[in-house]
Amino acid sequence: MQPIFTQALSVETLEIAIAGLPPHLNGTTIVQLSDLHYDGQRLSDDLLMQAIDAANDAEPDLVVITGDFVTDDPTPISDLVLRLKLLQPSAGVYAILGNHDLYCRGSRAAIVDALTTIDAHVLWNQVAYPLGEGLALVGLADLWSAEYRQVAALMDQLPNIPRLVLAHNPDCAAWLQPWRVDLQLSGHTHGGQIILPGLGNVSVRCAQAYRYLPRRVKRRFPFLRACHRVMTHWEWVKGFHQVGNNRLYVNRGLGTYFPGRLFCPPEVTIIRLVRDDS
Repeated sequence: MQPIFTQALSVETLEIAIAGLPPHLNGTTIVQLSDLHYDGQRLSDDLLMQAIDAANDAEPDLVVITGDFVTDDPTPISDLVLRLKLLQPSAGVYAILGNHDLYCRGSRAAIVDALTTIDAHVLWNQVAYPLGEGLALVGLADLWSAEYRQVAALMDQLPNIPRLVLAHNPDCAAWLQPWRVDLQLSGHTHGGQIILPGLGNVSVRCAQAYRYLPRRVKRRFPFLRACHRVMTHWEWVKGFHQVGNNRLYVNRGLGTYFPGRLFCPPEVTIIRLVRDDS
C-alpha cells in the first residue's frame, strides 16, 4: 500500500572524531543510504535520484548502504542497480543486507548478484579495507538471521584499529558492547516515520503501549505488535547515540511505509571522519 503522504529529502551531516585515525584519512567523507524498499510503492524514482545527486554532491570517498534494498520480491533490484550505478564514490560502494532482503527464497543471491554487476561490494560477516589497512569496514549479517551468531568470532579476530560497523538493525549496538566500535551505521527503523508535536514518536509510543496490554487484547492490535517487533531499543530509533564506549548512528531511510512520514523526512547522511588527537 502506498504512503498517503511523504516529505522532502533531508541531508544530515555528522562529524565523528576517531582515535588513531591515520593522518591521511583525516577528513574522509562517507555517505550513508538505507532502507530503499524499491518496489514501485515505497520509494519514487524522483526521490531516489535526489538522494543519488545529494550523495554525489558530497564528493564521497565511500558510499555505504545499510540494507533493505527491496521489500520482499527481489525482482526490482535489476532496475534499482541501474540507478545506484550513478553513485560516484572514489573508493567504492559497500553494502549490507537487511531483513527484507532475505524474505523471499533466492532474494539474498539475487540482490548480491545484481549489486556485483555494478561493482558494489556486499559484506556479510566480512571485513574490508577500502581506504587502506588503517580503517576497517565491518559488514554484519542481519540480526534476525542465523548467521548473526558468527559475529563474535568475526569481531574477536579484528586488529585493534579504527573501525566502522555496518549493521542493519540498531539493536546490534547492544550485542557489540564487548568490542571497539568507533561508529555503527544502521537503518531498519525508518526513524519511526510519524512524529507528532506533544506526543513524540508514534511508533515508539505504540511499541511501549503493546508491552503493557493484556495478552487477549494484544491479538486485536496487530499494528501495535508490528511496531513492538521492529526493535527492542526504541530509544535508538533515529540519529546519533552513545552506547557505552561505542557510537551509533541510525539513518531514517529513503523508503516509506503506509501511512507515510510526518516530521520524519527520508534521509541521506554525510559523515566526515576526523582525527581525535586528545
